[in-house]
Amino acid sequence: MTTDSTERGDRPAGESMPPSFPPPQRRPAAKPARKGGWFRETLTVMVSALVLSIVIKTFLAQAFYIPSGSMENTLELGDRVMVSKLAPGPFDLERGDVVVFVDPGGWLAELPEDRRPGWQRTLTEALTWIGLLPQDAGHHLIKRVIGLPGDQVACCDDQGRLTVNGETVDEPYLYPGAAPSEMPFEVTVPEGRVWVMGDNRGNSADSRAHMGDPGGGTVPIENVVGRAFVLLWPADRMTLLHNPEETFADVPERP
Repeated sequence: MTTDSTERGDRPAGESMPPSFPPPQRRPAAKPARKGGWFRETLTVMVSALVLSIVIKTFLAQAFYIPSGSMENTLELGDRVMVSKLAPGPFDLERGDVVVFVDPGGWLAELPEDRRPGWQRTLTEALTWIGLLPQDAGHHLIKRVIGLPGDQVACCDDQGRLTVNGETVDEPYLYPGAAPSEMPFEVTVPEGRVWVMGDNRGNSADSRAHMGDPGGGTVPIENVVGRAFVLLWPADRMTLLHNPEETFADVPERP
């Protein structure tokens, strides 16, 4: 006995099979945020920033505080400057550079006793070491390089001007009304040293004031921390500190 195909559940001839789809897969539930993840990320960012700051301060640049008026009007008391540590180093010092250097001995008076609370001194020293605070006066000075190793620096000629290797130098950076030097001098800068002077010559105990010291008032190049290239603070005076190249352009090579 024959049975109709529809009764057997068979699909009539010619009718196509419906497409077959895989069963829907359930997405895995999102993992809950790990506790403390944000803290580790924040800590990583902070540590990275501190390490970067220390590297920059150690090898590239550092901020310094100006403790006196010896560089007026180029720099004023209380200014903050950024100092490049690439000169001396990869780059040579040049006449006219404004440099920060460590006291070669006897240039600075003994520092007054620090009466701040211990925690404040420690915090200040730590932030300065990291590079987040400018280096204060301490044992550092800031002056302008006038003579390089081998240079003959003298003052004054018949018109009261400074001479370097016999060439007269007109100094546009001098404090208004200041003479190039109120005391006559003539020196030959030894190898490995520089002759430095403040822009406010009447208020600067620079190389001239230490001619009786070992080295004749010159500063060892190894004591030079770097060259000031930016006046950072106050904000209304922020500017680049350019080397006055034209001032020393006609100075002949060292004899």
